[in-house]
Order: sequence, then structure tokens, then C-alpha cells
Amino acid sequence: MSLPKAELHLHIEGTLEPELAFELAARNGVTLPYADTDALREAYRFEDLQSFLNLYYELMAVLRTERDFADLADAYLTRAAAQGVRHVEMFFDPQAHTARGVAMGTVVEGLWRALEKSEETHQISTRLIMCFLRDESAASAMETLRAARPYLDRITGIGLDSAEVGHPPVKFREVYEAAAELGLRRVAHAGEEGPPEYITEALDVLGVERVDHGLRCMEDPDLVERLVRERIPLTLCPLSNVRLRTVDTLADHPLPAMLDAGLLCTVNSDDPAYFGGYAGDNFDAVHRSLGLSEERLRELARNSFTASFLEDDEERRARYLAEVDAYEF
Repeated sequence: MSLPKAELHLHIEGTLEPELAFELAARNGVTLPYADTDALREAYRFEDLQSFLNLYYELMAVLRTERDFADLADAYLTRAAAQGVRHVEMFFDPQAHTARGVAMGTVVEGLWRALEKSEETHQISTRLIMCFLRDESAASAMETLRAARPYLDRITGIGLDSAEVGHPPVKFREVYEAAAELGLRRVAHAGEEGPPEYITEALDVLGVERVDHGLRCMEDPDLVERLVRERIPLTLCPLSNVRLRTVDTLADHPLPAMLDAGLLCTVNSDDPAYFGGYAGDNFDAVHRSLGLSEERLRELARNSFTASFLEDDEERRARYLAEVDAYEF
């Protein structure tokens, strides 16, 4: 679906398609434990979040140079543009790379090669959000923040991702306080596999301005009421939820009920190479499986720009919203 939209929950490492993985492996002399792209795609059958993460980190071995990261980002932007994405706030996981000996600068400079020309080549504006791996230590997160300081002119905010259960937001209180002092925007994954309490903790302890996933808020009516009252955006990822068994089928997804409750929901692709679709594919899927009307889809698109970190460019945000309103299905 080419309805104009912003993508606010997108892990750039999760856009590594099998074809590009094999291309980068050949370029960098990396041997992948799969015979070909078809065999690799067969591995994309996940039991849960952890089974996905195992493959996700394994394939990162092919990302070595600035050129690799630039090619990865440009490939995503090309696909996103074809599906109506006009603005993206892109997550990246520096710890997954520095742990392999790839420097922070290699990652940021490589991504920036693609991002700095994205408006010209793809008509997509961009922001970069650095995520901490929650199954790593808080000390590692703080060191990552320190390592990122030379690049903060290119990094808009911080996030928190990877294995959620057993790693509550409070673990990262100090690094989020430090990031706030540096003027960075704050988001965090919460309430995907973790309980609703993690969402509350992310709000109260980490001071997040946007909740990534947040699906399980529906188990706590008081939390729903608060999210509605405070207009806290939720970056939902429907196809991801099905692939990771958070919901059984797309028809079971609570998105319609969440919209009916007044929640500021957005639809995003998460890790599209692994989960079966990019942003437009997710819009198509919820339209087809959940019977969302065209006006509901337009509401989701408007929400994506409203929830974006475009406060420094309200003229651009207004232009994007006008594009949504003018779109003909």
C-alpha cells in the first residue's frame, strides 16, 4: 500500500534480505551455514522472539564495512519508498557490531552515507535511533552511549530492544537519564513479550516518549486510560507479532480494539526481511485481515507522522499530513 506514512519501528539490521546477506558474505569472505537463499529463508520459521534473535545476530557477521551498512540502508530505503514511506526513524544496534570488532564509527558513518542522500534519492526524510541491547549489561549500554558522543549530531534518540523478558526497563535508568541530559529522545520496547508493568516502568523510570510494541497494555485498563490521556504513541508491528507468536493469527490482533479505545497506534514493519513484509505490506495485511476501513488506515498513517520526532520541522510534518489527507485509495 502506497498510502504516505512514517515508519517508526524499523531495525535496519532486520532488513537484511537473504540475497544481500549472501552478496555481503562473498564480499567479506564470510561463510554462511546455509546452502543458498532458499535454505536461509527456510530458517525464518520462529518459535518465539529468542529463536528469531539467534538468527538475527548470526547473520550480522556479514556486516563489516561502511559500504556494507550503506548498502543495507539504501536497499531498505528503496523498498520503503516504493511502499509509501515518507519518513523513517531507523533503529540500529551498535553493541551487536562492536562486540564483533566493528567500530561505532563504521556503523554510523556507513548508515549516514545512505541517510544523508535519502531525501534526494528516495524522497524520504530520516532520523537515527541508537538502541541498547537489554540482555546486555547496563554498564555496556553506558559505554555505548559514551562511544556514540562524537556522532550525536546524527543520532536523534535512544531505544531499548532485544530479549525483553527478565530485563525490566529499570535496569537502564541511569543510561536513560544520561541520554536525557544530552538532549536525546527516548523510546523503548515494552509490552511485547514482557508484562504491562514494563510499559509503566518505561514511562515512569525511563521517561520514554513513545512505546515500541506496547501490545500488552490491553491487559491493564488503567494503563490504557493513561496512554490515551497522555497521547503516548505505540509503534505496533502486526506481521512481526504473528511471526513471533505474540498473536496466533493476524485476525486475532488487537489493533482494532486499540484504535477503538483511543490509543495513538502506528503500524510498522520491525524486521521486515524476517517477518514477511515492509511497511506497506503491514498496512495491506491489517486492511485485509482485520477489515480496517480506508479512514482507519488514513488514521494510522496520520498517527505515524503525529508520533514522529519531527518537532524541529513542523512544516514538513504538516506537508506529510496533507499528503495523507489527499491520498486516494
